[in-house]
Amino acid sequence: PGRAALALLPGLTTQPAIAAGPHEPWSAARVDALRAEGRPVFVNLTAAWCISCKVNERVTLDTAPVRDAFAAGRVVVLVGDWTRGDPAISALLRQHAREGVPLYLLYPARGGPPAILPQILTTGIVLRALAEAI
Repeated sequence: PGRAALALLPGLTTQPAIAAGPHEPWSAARVDALRAEGRPVFVNLTAAWCISCKVNERVTLDTAPVRDAFAAGRVVVLVGDWTRGDPAISALLRQHAREGVPLYLLYPARGGPPAILPQILTTGIVLRALAEAI
């Protein structure tokens, strides 16, 4: 039964997750540095084996409207790969009361706590969150 879902998403493996679009690797230090510069930051915590993550990336995050909005808002996208259980990412997940990925955080340019986006994304959800964060 689960094979049908996996057939829809070829390439699911235990290899490191590769997010589409311009991005940098996530680190807490990089988030802090970008926030000190007043930049909005979108954090995508993902894993190669995470079906929800892959669907969100293909259907929402790697679409022209979202990529264009990130570019227009000078949003830096940081991707944290939890494929092999990175301890720093595990700590960030716990900090936000999550047991696993996906976790999407949008840190506003003006400072303050991040918006926590839902685990299932739509273009509208992301664009509305960006409008509030920029």
